[in-house]
Amino acid sequence: MPTMLEVRGLSHRYDGREAHLAVNDLSFTVEAGELACIVGPSGCGKSTLLRCIAGLVKASEGTVRLHGDEVVGVPADLAVVFQDYSRSLFPWLSVAGNVEFPLKSTKIARDDRRRRVEEALEWVGLSGARRKYPWQLSGGMQQRVSIARALASRPALLLMDEPFASVDAQTRFELEDLTRRVQREHGSTVLLVTHDIDESVYLGDRVLVLSKSPASIVADLPVSLPAERDQITTRESGEFVKLRGEVARLLQNPRELAHERNA
Repeated sequence: MPTMLEVRGLSHRYDGREAHLAVNDLSFTVEAGELACIVGPSGCGKSTLLRCIAGLVKASEGTVRLHGDEVVGVPADLAVVFQDYSRSLFPWLSVAGNVEFPLKSTKIARDDRRRRVEEALEWVGLSGARRKYPWQLSGGMQQRVSIARALASRPALLLMDEPFASVDAQTRFELEDLTRRVQREHGSTVLLVTHDIDESVYLGDRVLVLSKSPASIVADLPVSLPAERDQITTRESGEFVKLRGEVARLLQNPRELAHERNA
């Protein structure tokens, strides 16, 4: 598989009264068609890393390349799904209007935009809600709208910043399965940031484990679970239990265990 995303020597330091190093010398790649998860403790710099990758924040050091091209602004073929769905949707626009909104700044013809909107809403199971407004939807349905909006642009890379942290457990499971299904069916490349160990193992083809702030990579773990996963059967499997235990131990004692893995 060709490399979709390449991060090399990425560091970011916030200046000002509370100056601190948030990300420290991160390097990794994500292959085309891969779903990679980044997991780390709260406040370790995960969101800063994602914003640097998206071109929303200029990194202090290092480079980010998307299919070979250096990222110097927000790439047109990249989309982001944020945690706070309630603030990312326009309450005065319908579901269809929210999904179509980013496409209006492109050269895509109106009829093609509408087709993309319908297609994306069908992918996330919201075809019947196109005329509703965000305030008429549950939190889980609002996040589905956010995902549909990202998918409608058909991005080369989809970044997801703790996208399910603000919904209840059952809705979270449904959105996790939706993400894996859409990613598999459409060959999307996804980089998802989370602080939830189980979520990282359940969703990912790989799990990148970060240290406490400033974030650095302490392990890059392949996930050898089947492509078809089930919330009950998969989570009860020996491989899942083994992997989640390894990630948990790495988060608890990152330097010591990473040294053992590399010895």
